[in-house]
Amino acid sequence: MKKQIATNAAPKAVGPYSQGVVAGDFLFASGQIALDPSTGELVPGDIEAQATRVFLNLKAVLNEAGLDFSNVVNATVYLADINDFATVNTIYSTYFTGEILPARCAIQVAALPKNAKLEISCVAYRR
Repeated sequence: MKKQIATNAAPKAVGPYSQGVVAGDFLFASGQIALDPSTGELVPGDIEAQATRVFLNLKAVLNEAGLDFSNVVNATVYLADINDFATVNTIYSTYFTGEILPARCAIQVAALPKNAKLEISCVAYRR
């Protein structure tokens, strides 16, 4: 059994995918870039501004499923420039806290949609 997750507090899906899908006890959250949900446009600014928006978008999808960052068991971080890793990691560590942190992969990619600097997807587990 699976259930689609959709919220106006995160950007609408701009293609044939869902913001998130619950399957059993797991939520699979689609990758979020720094789109402002009210305009659908990339937020202006540097990697810090984009990372902050990405985490707000992920938070909205998690919350719509009745979850939060403490439920995340895996995250994948896509960076347009791996040199932004330290900055993103600092912001990341304000959202992911606690004794058991998610497994994670961080990679540099050739390009991201709308020339975003960052995209993050995650899998969360309902305990």
